[in-house]
Amino acid sequence: MAKYSTDSSSGGGGTTCELCGAESDSLQTATVAGAELEVCSDCATHGETETRSQRRRGSSSGGSNAHAQDEVDRRKRAAQNTAKANPIWDGDSEHWEKEGTSYDDDPLPYLVSGYGDVLVEARREAGYQREELAEELEVPEADLLAIEQGRATQAGVGGGLISALEDVLDVELAE
Repeated sequence: MAKYSTDSSSGGGGTTCELCGAESDSLQTATVAGAELEVCSDCATHGETETRSQRRRGSSSGGSNAHAQDEVDRRKRAAQNTAKANPIWDGDSEHWEKEGTSYDDDPLPYLVSGYGDVLVEARREAGYQREELAEELEVPEADLLAIEQGRATQAGVGGGLISALEDVLDVELAE
């Protein structure tokens, strides 16, 4: 039975998709967001699917080993997806290697709400492209992009850059 079952498909031939509620004579088990659900063919695209006959074969032929491997694979995919979604590391550590990183010497101040949008608007009003502003301030363009996207903390941007941006663009980014 599915993890979040409505118990409609467990009694042999249930016909209601647990994701969309549609009636179907050929439900499949799909893992959607970590939950095993009995779904119709339309909803099967939202997860990893397994037909009832595949489940029966898998459970009779060493299902616990297969389940353990599935769990390892699931965790691996989750870690990979997390890494893709977290753009902190862009592979370029040159500026850290040259200058080092000292958060005590250059702490990031509390930033105003929506500071990324404020910076984009101020930069555009001043007539700068992101690349031009980065060149003028002698900072990596990736740091400016991180600030504009609201990722200053994750990117390790220091307070000195925030102050320089405030001075050059005559804008308030810190509270």
